[in-house]
Amino acid sequence: MALHLYDTATRSVREFHPARSGTASVYVCGATVQGVPHIGHVRGALNYDVLRRWLVHNGLDVLFVRNVTDIDDKILTKAADNGSTWWEWAFTHERAFEDAYTALGCLPPSIAPRATGHVTQMIELMRRLIDGGHAYPASGDVYFAVSTFPGYGELSRQRLDEVQQGETLGEGKRDPRDFTLWKSAKPGEPSWPTPWGPGRPGWHLECSAMATTYLGAEFDIHGGGVDLVFPHHENERAQSQAAGDPFARFWLHNAWVTLSGEKMSKSLGNVVAIEEMLRHHRAAELRYYLIQPHYRSTIEYSDGALSEAALAYRRIEQFLRRVAGRTGEVRPGAPAAGFTEAMDDDLATPTAVAAVHNVVREGNAAFDAGNDEEARSAAGSVRAMMGVLGLDPLAPEWAKSAGADTPARHALSDLVEGLLAERQEARTARDFARADAVRDRLLQAGITVEDTPDGPLWTVKDA
Repeated sequence: MALHLYDTATRSVREFHPARSGTASVYVCGATVQGVPHIGHVRGALNYDVLRRWLVHNGLDVLFVRNVTDIDDKILTKAADNGSTWWEWAFTHERAFEDAYTALGCLPPSIAPRATGHVTQMIELMRRLIDGGHAYPASGDVYFAVSTFPGYGELSRQRLDEVQQGETLGEGKRDPRDFTLWKSAKPGEPSWPTPWGPGRPGWHLECSAMATTYLGAEFDIHGGGVDLVFPHHENERAQSQAAGDPFARFWLHNAWVTLSGEKMSKSLGNVVAIEEMLRHHRAAELRYYLIQPHYRSTIEYSDGALSEAALAYRRIEQFLRRVAGRTGEVRPGAPAAGFTEAMDDDLATPTAVAAVHNVVREGNAAFDAGNDEEARSAAGSVRAMMGVLGLDPLAPEWAKSAGADTPARHALSDLVEGLLAERQEARTARDFARADAVRDRLLQAGITVEDTPDGPLWTVKDA
């Protein structure tokens, strides 16, 4: 493969080769299901969905694991505050996340393991660490001894003498830099039995156990948000390698979505919930907005930027419908060379999307010139590229969005495209009075037309 990815551990772009020929193994840190999903949560899911689709496009079978953290301090607190059981609260929000992933076109994972279903594997991992001198039990808790792992801090570039885990100094903890693998049972909280006493898993332990359960001791890619580099991923890496597992070969991290310059966070109250977003925006347009920037670039959310992204997506959509409407079914073809080069360069989606629009522009010019064969070829290439991005407007999941696949919508599209073709003929003949008359007829019917480099873009006013 020609794919190169930025590896956080080495701070470099490295060529990707799967550990097992023909199969790529990917573990992505999923949601801690404490509340409803917002666009900051789903951005990472969309980024890794695009990575997965590109790996598949390149002929790889992909084992894709995205976990669910269904036991956590915040889940217990919020459930209690709302008069709910912890398990009902967690499962309610797990479903909300799954609904959001599905609505935004994410392929289902190979498996979505829950933390509470893997306590046996966590106990075995703790036993290996304790036997190897890397962990110790204390008053019902179990801690990882950071000083026993020489490579600690290499992923996040933390200095060992400056490490702060953000944990309270529990009874029996030998070093404030040590982190919790297992929390002893507290009155009224759920717990599971272990050789060191009843309790529940620490956050870091669960991901190491689930990743290796399904992908093996060594796997290709571990993904997550940049905010997880420390302490979560640093601690995952330390405990897994201390136990003897090579663990992840690549570490990928997507950047934040910010609002007013701050990372979206429920605690800050600056979230934009997916359910609310989809009341006002088509899911395909929201997906386009969130994947167009490079996955390692921060997105500063604004309504204006989302509206611009929606218009850009519609230009692609309308080109494909124009061609399909006049020439019949358009089958996916081959991506443009510029698109392939961009995707192989650490998933450079801004350049890849620009390549899509270049082909749309060329295809519209061919269409307007009456060169149907060239227009169909361009449309096939666009379908292939947009399919990799999970955004092919002619794919069933998007064709039906916002009523686009209803008979009435088809009839409207056919009428408008027919009038636009008549307008283009008039402009080619330099009969601008006739062209303006067509545009006025459309405007009177509530259809606005914008001439863009990618061809005419029509919208229903107030739609």
